[in-house]
Amino acid sequence: MADITGKNILVIEDDMFLAQLLTNRIAKVGVKVLRASDGDDGLKMLKEEKPDLVLLDLILPKKSGFELLEEMRADPTLQETPVIIISNLGQESDIAKGKELGAVEYFIKAKTSIDDLVERVKVILSK
Repeated sequence: MADITGKNILVIEDDMFLAQLLTNRIAKVGVKVLRASDGDDGLKMLKEEKPDLVLLDLILPKKSGFELLEEMRADPTLQETPVIIISNLGQESDIAKGKELGAVEYFIKAKTSIDDLVERVKVILSK
């Protein structure tokens, strides 16, 4: 697996406990973690920081994850940024919509361990 040290990832998650947990676990593998707690801040940080990967919750204050994905896909400077959705929305229609909008993975929070998520992050960042 390629070295992922020095890569950066943006976690857009309004649940502070989960955001902190993800930040701590991902930072342990040598990746810089940036955080935003709502959709507006997330979009602003995306444009400023140009992260290598985004972990995106769908139910966010100010702007939903779906709206954020739509704006990313419409912006030529952001459309290639890989996005992993982490959400409690587990309906087939939500998953399909997330994939249609370009998410590379869709994880349902209740069914996904942090370890699995960190492994997936490592794989995507090493590409």
